[in-house]
This record gives sequence, structure tokens and C-alpha cells, in this order.
Amino acid sequence: MNDLERKLYRIIYNMSRFRRNPTMNELKRKTGRDEPAIRKAVENLMSRKELTWDKEKKEWRF
Repeated sequence: MNDLERKLYRIIYNMSRFRRNPTMNELKRKTGRDEPAIRKAVENLMSRKELTWDKEKKEWRF
């Protein structure tokens, strides 16, 4: 897991604990990266099954 992926994982995990999903603007502000880089990192996390999106509950699974 590279630095951006680790940072995104921690941000999503911590915000999900309070039943709140981070917006793209929040992720851009907190990481200092652009949208394509964030999307690519989240896709990498999901492809390795470290993050999954529950469509019914609309929340992240770890």
C-alpha cells in the first residue's frame, strides 16, 4: 500500500466510524491530490479487497 492509499484508507475509515462518507472535495482537501489520483488509489484498494462498498447500506466495508 503506497502513501496515498494508506492516507485515503485512514480518512475513509475514520469518517465511516461516525456514519459519514467523505466527499470528493473533502478527500482532495485532506490529501492534496487531484481527483484522478484519488480515484485510482481507491480503485487499487478495492481491487485488493481492502475496501468494499456496500450498495444496500451505502457504506464502506473494511
